[in-house]
Amino acid sequence: MHFSAQGGGNANPVRVSARCPHCNKEAVLDQLGQDIGFNNGIICGQRRCPNLQCMKHIFVITQNGNLVAAYPPVRIDFNPDSIPVGVLKTFEEALTCQSNGALIAAAIMVRRTLEEICAERQAKGGNLKARLKDLQSKIVLPQELLDAMDELRLLGNDAAHIEAKEFSEISEEGLLVAIEFTKEILKGIYQYAALLGRLRALKPKQQP
Repeated sequence: MHFSAQGGGNANPVRVSARCPHCNKEAVLDQLGQDIGFNNGIICGQRRCPNLQCMKHIFVITQNGNLVAAYPPVRIDFNPDSIPVGVLKTFEEALTCQSNGALIAAAIMVRRTLEEICAERQAKGGNLKARLKDLQSKIVLPQELLDAMDELRLLGNDAAHIEAKEFSEISEEGLLVAIEFTKEILKGIYQYAALLGRLRALKPKQQP
């Protein structure tokens, strides 16, 4: 994309509402300094997260009032609560790859997330397909999510190996669906039990 500067700062600063890439909180970002206007309604500027526990810097590009790019990139919303460190780190890397447009790398890290889940639940097998089969005896998930695990494995295979052609391509749409399925799998394995525990903790204690 070619930008042609209009000169000077933008007299009417653009309000940017976005999820902070640092703390993952949704907010109207504070403006830092003066925005710079370009042709085609494009404006570049600096923003800061208003969250007092964050307040980190973000560079934004908007077009006609809409956020089109940010650095660091804005990642897909995701709740990390109750997820083991190894699984969480791998899946967050998948989200970071996706936010930077690295689709093949993101698909590989989605597959790696399944590997981490199998390792955490001590699923056995000579390859990931066999370990996912063994994993089914150690978790309780709807059949659709169990089936999705094997589809995610195949998507990751396509990303990692040139000769693998289960999917026609690693597309943005396909990757977004894969990430949504992975989020649901993580919820089912790690987060629902913790959420139920929080709900039960609100009940009054039974008197002896």
